[in-house]
Amino acid sequence: MQVREAMSSQVLVVGPEHTLRQAAQMMSARGVGSAVVIDPDSEGVGIMTERDVLKAIGAGLDCDVERTGAHLTWDVVYAGPEWTVTEAAAAMARGGFRHLVVLDGREVAGVISVRDIMRVWSESQTAAAP
Repeated sequence: MQVREAMSSQVLVVGPEHTLRQAAQMMSARGVGSAVVIDPDSEGVGIMTERDVLKAIGAGLDCDVERTGAHLTWDVVYAGPEWTVTEAAAAMARGGFRHLVVLDGREVAGVISVRDIMRVWSESQTAAAP
């Protein structure tokens, strides 16, 4: 199966000036563990994850003051929509992260998460069961 078939194409996008609380509230409302961060003043795409928010709060930072732009990952590993789900899972395992931004050319096409991969694996196991 290819990433394009397993990824979520409904991507939460936030800006680098959103507070950590705002990002966390939007992620919570959408039931997702990450948000793509697009900075109109720079090239590239970043990602803010629940882990980034947790690290900031654990460090005692004020989530109403701190901005996503200071707490996200800019050196993102991207997946292509034509990757296999196995390739995506291997990239996550190598990098120690749970989300991959999927780029189709230079455009964000979606996000694939460990949850998506587990869903696909579970469905394939159910379908293969006698």
